[in-house]
Amino acid sequence: MPQQTTEVLTASFADLDARTFHDLLKLRIDVFVVEQNCPYPELDGRDVEPGTRHLWLTDGSAPLAYLRILADPDGVARIGRVVVAPAARGGGHAGRLMTAALDLVGDRPCVLEAQSHLVGLYARHGFAVSGPEYVEDGIPHTPMRRTAGARADDANH
Repeated sequence: MPQQTTEVLTASFADLDARTFHDLLKLRIDVFVVEQNCPYPELDGRDVEPGTRHLWLTDGSAPLAYLRILADPDGVARIGRVVVAPAARGGGHAGRLMTAALDLVGDRPCVLEAQSHLVGLYARHGFAVSGPEYVEDGIPHTPMRRTAGARADDANH
């Protein structure tokens, strides 16, 4: 496995070794459950689905940023669990992962549930608000959708 942050790493669940999966889950839990104080079932069963792809960046010892792409039953791609380690924030890691994820998604429609303060990040990647804001686990979220063939604003890349 590459030991640098210059390459986005991608794997299905079957291709993840136990240590890597542990480290990715630890990052997700450290941020979503502990930092954001949201006790919820982080292990939702979707990580192991054959169509799920895990993408991450590492510093060689721990993941810096992560997201997953789910294959929803209707053929739409769903991006979720977008997370950046606290010490790595502000380094453009989430944007790099989103670009790589959308390269994998291709021209298929894609959805996500953005924490509302991050709507601008996802808008720069071609997503548009697709429904009203709602509160989940005490955090405002906004549903967003990128239609088939949509492209990010080239000025923002």
